[in-house]
Amino acid sequence: MSEQKLLEVLDCSVSYGPIQALNGVSLSVKQGEIVALLGANGAGKTTLLQTMSGLLRPTSGQVIYQGTDITGMEAEKIVEKHLIHVPEHRQIFSTMTVLDNLYLGAYHHRKTTNKQAIEENIKRVFKLFPILSDRKDQMGGTMSGGQQQMLAIARGMMAEPDLLLLDEPTLGLAPLIAKDVLELVGNLRKQFGTTILLIEQNLHASLKVADRGYVISHGEIIKSGSSSELLNDPEVKEAYLGHTVH
Repeated sequence: MSEQKLLEVLDCSVSYGPIQALNGVSLSVKQGEIVALLGANGAGKTTLLQTMSGLLRPTSGQVIYQGTDITGMEAEKIVEKHLIHVPEHRQIFSTMTVLDNLYLGAYHHRKTTNKQAIEENIKRVFKLFPILSDRKDQMGGTMSGGQQQMLAIARGMMAEPDLLLLDEPTLGLAPLIAKDVLELVGNLRKQFGTTILLIEQNLHASLKVADRGYVISHGEIIKSGSSSELLNDPEVKEAYLGHTVH
């Protein structure tokens, strides 16, 4: 695994009016890593991802991607740099087919990627998500929650990400389906070599696929370490869940 930092967030703060959502947050993701960003609901996880992907502008601090300062850059320009954000609640196009959803994932690269390359990417995505191949002509909104989440991730992969930001991919899914989705996240790195920043509330399941993680609480990073270190840290469990877990 490379020691090169693909992404650095440096002392970032974000406010919603008088409300301080992030306060001096710093983290990094190295090339080839899966890094988990963990925290309870409302801790600031989604705000941080939106700041990285250009949907929010920080009040202070920097976001450095592939050595370039992208702080405040327009979201569409960031997508063109192959930093791809798969938002929470899936946000697929429910009245479009699975296949058309996937084609839209490659929209920003239509000028630089030929049609044959896009079709090859479709085949690669279908190999990893065979259920989507089986249902390629089905309307996205008629699929189950787990299948819609797979479609959202697959659509993100069509943009050929160097860094994939996944915002709570298991949200609202049954435990067994959530486990399958997180296993697929691990397979993205194995098969595509994708670097991933994974936002999750599911402490144990996410750290099983991640190399290391950060814990965020009330807009501040309170802990970081390897997955095994965080899993065995009682302070993490208490801060993360609001009470001691046995």
